[in-house]
Amino acid sequence: MSSRSSHRRTPRTAHRRAAAVALAGVAALVATAVQSGSATAAPERTPPAASAAKPGSESVRLTPAQRAELIREANAAKAETAEDLGLGAKEKLVVRDVLKDRDGTVHVRYERTYDGLPVLGGDLVVRGDRAGEAESVVKATRTAVKPATTTAEVPAARAERQALSAAQAEDARGADVARAPRKVIWAAGGEPVVAYETVVGGLQHDGTPQELHVVTDATTGEKLYEWQAVRNGTGHTVYSGTVDLTTTQSGSSYNLTDGARGGHKTYNLNRGTSGTGTLFSGPDDVWGNGSPSNLESAAADAHYGAALTWDYYKNVHGRSGIRGDGVGAYSRVHYGNNYVNAFWSDTCFCMTYGDGSGNANPLTSIDVAAHEMTHGLTSNTAGLVYSGESGGLNEATSDIFGATVEFYANNSSDVGDYLIGEEIDINGDGTPLRYMDKPSKDGASKDSWYSGIGNIDVHYSSGPANHFFYLLSEGSGTKTINGVTYDSPTSDGLPVTGIGRAKAEKIWFRALTTKFTSTTNYAGARTGTLAAAGELYGTDSAEYKAVQDAWAGVNVGSRSGGGGGGGTSFENTADVSIPDNGAAVTSSITVTGRTGNAPSNLQVSVDIVHTYSGDLVVDLLAPDGTVYNLRNRTGGSADNIDQTFTVNASSEAANGTWKLRVQDRARYDTGYISGWKLTFP
Repeated sequence: MSSRSSHRRTPRTAHRRAAAVALAGVAALVATAVQSGSATAAPERTPPAASAAKPGSESVRLTPAQRAELIREANAAKAETAEDLGLGAKEKLVVRDVLKDRDGTVHVRYERTYDGLPVLGGDLVVRGDRAGEAESVVKATRTAVKPATTTAEVPAARAERQALSAAQAEDARGADVARAPRKVIWAAGGEPVVAYETVVGGLQHDGTPQELHVVTDATTGEKLYEWQAVRNGTGHTVYSGTVDLTTTQSGSSYNLTDGARGGHKTYNLNRGTSGTGTLFSGPDDVWGNGSPSNLESAAADAHYGAALTWDYYKNVHGRSGIRGDGVGAYSRVHYGNNYVNAFWSDTCFCMTYGDGSGNANPLTSIDVAAHEMTHGLTSNTAGLVYSGESGGLNEATSDIFGATVEFYANNSSDVGDYLIGEEIDINGDGTPLRYMDKPSKDGASKDSWYSGIGNIDVHYSSGPANHFFYLLSEGSGTKTINGVTYDSPTSDGLPVTGIGRAKAEKIWFRALTTKFTSTTNYAGARTGTLAAAGELYGTDSAEYKAVQDAWAGVNVGSRSGGGGGGGTSFENTADVSIPDNGAAVTSSITVTGRTGNAPSNLQVSVDIVHTYSGDLVVDLLAPDGTVYNLRNRTGGSADNIDQTFTVNASSEAANGTWKLRVQDRARYDTGYISGWKLTFP
């Protein structure tokens, strides 16, 4: 993130630093994707109504017919829903996905258009008693979608040239325009503007297919954002021993088509890099011999991994297929020559696997297969953009469910663990690709959140979320699980007690499918998982408190009142808008039931959403009016303030009305107080 010598800059540039929306793409297991953009999106806060759901609000499994009917109902009511949400006359909703809870609550995920143009960053999730009813909403952007114009002032050819240049700057090979510039409204960065979105194809520097999305301001010609939409990851199988496969007989031949799981098929690319490949078939129903040299062995792994992942999502989370429509994706193995990666692509709706260095270690182990298939799930639910903090959460989601599917498989040849890619020997020394208990053990991933984490590769910024999930599942400290010894630290040095993987995976899945949007960052992930935990187990539950403590253990937010060192907390979660370069605003908390004075270590947890934290002066006001300055225009161009301050307030009476006062003292950037909390240790 660049610094500045002067605070003045053009207002549009100031508002374009948040994360983009990945509408389609590919994701890879290994760090090869384009990483661009210097800031992350504003954290979301679930509206009070969404947090008031009864515990046990778990999604039910819908048949394709039931899902289709809910989508029909949402479509029929979308104009009314748009009106209920206060959208403008030119804004329309497009139904993308639907979920239903056991208590009848329906969650509908929408995309948005403005004057017929797609709105990138306009996605939202609406919750109500029926499809189309809007009791509460989570939005990717809180800014009104009302661009100054929808007329492009620069030619599309300029956007095309800019997109090709962006690809060439990343050492792409054979870059070509895969999708000509289309006019859109860019809303993911704050102030909505008319723009072009161009998609560049070709190959990334390591041979992974490329789907580079470049967004260009259609008024000024300025490049606003770019993201790589190819998301990488990592019979008689290579890794899982002898397993049962579901196949199809056609005449006297058999083929790798799984009719029990949406028609999933496994194809042989035979070292090629394009097309679907050839469906694996043969005269008998025996596949591979366990050796990588037999091309059927890796195919058996991929086919088996896809079946396990399908069964996991269906049996554990009630979702039938990646899109929830009962339709299977397909797998392609033996991609390229010595290709050390695997990836998911929205374009082909498929998982693709290389054979590793020397074509000796195909990237088809259980956790890698689940990792790739989960990228498809994320793309068809939250749509977490593959860049910045949302990109790290995208990668972490695939790692998290890669691990949970491996535990679900209960395969003695590849036992469940919190290691990613431990079977494929991608490093050549027998070590895993990533570690969830202490991500930094891989030499690049981060254990905890920090303000610049959105600027590093998404495979490494995934660390805090992976670490959070481990802490939530198993807790901190040293323990041995399935023969693997883990030693998980916390950023604040305080212990975390785990709630078990079964509950943790339910919380993350519900947050992904009903709370996260395309621009969710770490602060938003904390908010979303807390809302999910509250709906599943109650806001006073041990599970809810454990989510708070596990996030605090990776430096995201504060601990629960009863967690760690204990204490009593008082909180205000109401939004308060902060005027741009205007008067100070306050948010109040009334403390009661305390005796004597406040402590010398009063904890003040502040959650402020703002596109330039260096504009802000933040003070704590005691009940008698005494001012304690927390931030005085520090933080530079970093977005948001999500921080806990320690204040010596021992001279103040504890009971009374405390206030958080915030003032924006410079032009162009906007935001709001999302909430704050006082904790008396």
